[in-house]
Amino acid sequence: MAVRYRNFQPVDTDSLLTLWDQARTAGYAPVYSLAEVLASCNQDHAITASDGDQIVGFAVGRTAHEQGWVVLLMVSDTHQGQGIGGRLLGELEIDMAKAGITKLSMLVADDGKSGVLEKAGFADLKHLKYFEREVSVSEKEREILTNLGGRVLARDLWGKIAGMKNEKEMLERRLVLPLADSRLAETFGVEPPKAIVLFGPPGTGKTTFAKAVASRLDWPFIEVFPSRLAGDPSGLAGGLREVFNTVNELENGVVFIDEVEEIASKRKGDPPSPTQGVTNELLKLIPAFREKPGHLLVVATNYIRALDDAFLRHGRFDYVIPIGLPDEEARRSIWGRYIPATALPNIDLDELVSRSAGFSPADIEYAARKASQRALEQSVYEAQADTSESSTTATHHYLWAIGDTRRTVSDEIIGEFEQDIKSVGRL
Repeated sequence: MAVRYRNFQPVDTDSLLTLWDQARTAGYAPVYSLAEVLASCNQDHAITASDGDQIVGFAVGRTAHEQGWVVLLMVSDTHQGQGIGGRLLGELEIDMAKAGITKLSMLVADDGKSGVLEKAGFADLKHLKYFEREVSVSEKEREILTNLGGRVLARDLWGKIAGMKNEKEMLERRLVLPLADSRLAETFGVEPPKAIVLFGPPGTGKTTFAKAVASRLDWPFIEVFPSRLAGDPSGLAGGLREVFNTVNELENGVVFIDEVEEIASKRKGDPPSPTQGVTNELLKLIPAFREKPGHLLVVATNYIRALDDAFLRHGRFDYVIPIGLPDEEARRSIWGRYIPATALPNIDLDELVSRSAGFSPADIEYAARKASQRALEQSVYEAQADTSESSTTATHHYLWAIGDTRRTVSDEIIGEFEQDIKSVGRL
């Protein structure tokens, strides 16, 4: 059963006392007294985590002006290492943000466990075991994000991208470094980027990288869908303008437009194409967007040759970055994601990685699911000489699926992509 999170209720007091006693017996030394914790549970902010009928964790906090303090973070021993502590902190932050806090802090005893705090984005200040984290989005901004369909992403997306070393290093150096530490960038005369283009064959993970950058910066992520704006009373161009104006009210934010060629294709002569007015509007919006610090526009395209020449010129986009097919390490990680855990130790991953060269992430997922379906059907409907393989997938199922999967990205598309890197790439 999935762990559920909700606000503390008086009936939860007994569970809190039980966990408190267990923690003290195990040597846990909370900074605040039990009386202070109980008072905050009833008067301030408290979140519980429950697994079925059993409460397995608590996060309790109080506010002081714009400062929020975590007075207790506790997870039962049987549920350690499952990410419950980080999720409790996240839910507590959302609840406390309503009180107008701009910073969330926690004091930890010298022998306290601080790993969950560091993973959740808190920083150890001056080796005093004092942790604090900036609240990434205020309550007012949450309302704006809700209206835009935006959200704050999990903080660990960057680390979940396996392989793709060159792409990650490029984005880390060109984007994350100057944007995360603008003062350091200014010291070296570096202007933080305001807009970039990600281009590459279909299914190579451009959206994933855009989200990972937002996660790495801990900025809200707002994806703009031109198709949804088409129904705006003021038209697509007017809807696009309204979105950009609303985003301007946010302190920070990553705005993402996928398949941007749909609204920024090459303009032709008379009569104007239906999208020409939208392209003109977008060309006007980008310079205004660039004036506000703390914002990043990321657009992605599978067909960079289709983009209007004026769209890509210097002054609008700082970088035009290629995102290619997954390398060996990335393919290994993707295969591992879709192969059942019970079957994985007996699978020849090296062979799958080698045979799936040129596959996109979507191709690998399709092949993995195809292999599982074939293994299931054989197990149920076909007599198997080797019964040891009848209950799970085996290497030969995946090799068959690889051979039966048509690649999304042809050699011709790869060739064009390599030419585009040389002709339009800007790193």
